[in-house]
Amino acid sequence: MPESDAVRALRAAAPSALAVLVRRYGDFAACEDAVQEALIAAAAQWPRDGVPDSPRAWLVRVASRRYIDEVRADVARRRRESRAVELEPEPAPVAAVDDTLTLFLLCCHPALSRPAQLVLTLRAVGGLSTAEISRALLLPEATVAQRISRAKARIRASGEGFRMPQPTELDGRLAALRQVLYLIFTEGHTASSGDELARVDLSAEAIRLTRQLQASDPDASGETTGLLALMLLTDARRAARSDGAGGLVPLDEQDRARWDRGMIDEGVALITEVLDHAPIGPYQLQAAIAAVHDEAPSSVDTDWIEILGLYELLDRLAPGPMVALGRIVALAMVEGPQAGLAALEASESAAGAAGAALAEHHRTWAVRAHLLERSGAADAASLAFAEAARRTLNGPEQRYLASKAERLRARS
Repeated sequence: MPESDAVRALRAAAPSALAVLVRRYGDFAACEDAVQEALIAAAAQWPRDGVPDSPRAWLVRVASRRYIDEVRADVARRRRESRAVELEPEPAPVAAVDDTLTLFLLCCHPALSRPAQLVLTLRAVGGLSTAEISRALLLPEATVAQRISRAKARIRASGEGFRMPQPTELDGRLAALRQVLYLIFTEGHTASSGDELARVDLSAEAIRLTRQLQASDPDASGETTGLLALMLLTDARRAARSDGAGGLVPLDEQDRARWDRGMIDEGVALITEVLDHAPIGPYQLQAAIAAVHDEAPSSVDTDWIEILGLYELLDRLAPGPMVALGRIVALAMVEGPQAGLAALEASESAAGAAGAALAEHHRTWAVRAHLLERSGAADAASLAFAEAARRTLNGPEQRYLASKAERLRARS
């Protein structure tokens, strides 16, 4: 069978296999090691012999053997060996939550800080590398690696192990879980590196899990529904984001007939309903912005004044580098490119990590280049597009930005 089929099967089965082992044995670090060994064995065997009827069951069986073998080999942990051999899996939780979502909740362990919950969940369930997590969170790679290592050590030291949260604990973990789901979605929507614009498997999984969460969560805040709406309204444009050769097509040049109207209708209905009945939250505001884009018949018909107003509210409610950049784009569309450039310079000059992160990001350079081009500064725009291309590791983005730089350079 093609190796890619085996890879897809592994990616789909690995998180839930890890969830089963963690739920059964409690030691996340040891269970992850055992699952990694099982994955290595599967990567060698499945392309040759075919994917088993139940990939997850195969991984659980092999990983359990590896785990118990490791426990037996360590005399100092013989008490845990007895527990590992004798302990039966706990009954399935009452809530209709699948194993992968269970693992999300397990990774939001109360012994961990919010940043540690994020990186550990992205690693365990999202399957992202340390480098991918670093780019998604705008953090140094060394910092991410340290957080993952320390998170495992803290869980081990707590003596509690990973466990399903009680109903009274669930609300305290939902905010972290929503952020993790959205980060996985954004990695799927635009891959942080590689030759593919998107990783559809990740964005589809994030939507699936968010639907599961919405179905099992009373969602008093409305933010889970807002998050689902945001994902749907964003993913609805996926087919139009690339051309036949896999090249990036920017929003204002997309063929809107290729947008998924079913996803747009569902997303608009969700955000309209939740805005009428729940306190306003960041995901709801981002979904409202996406809805304005999706409902515009064409790029020139986009209501940028409404979008700017939504970004102003979002910037007050949940300020951050990407929110600031979105507000700058909207401001430039309303008041002109010079206003956008001035706001960009002011944001980059702001003290603290947010200003530094904004100044370093490739999307900041792409926005600067676009505003310079609109201002008629072709040479400066060309240099900025080239710098944006240099800073991104996504192949289609890089090629698009480099081609913009070259076209402007050729005209000057």
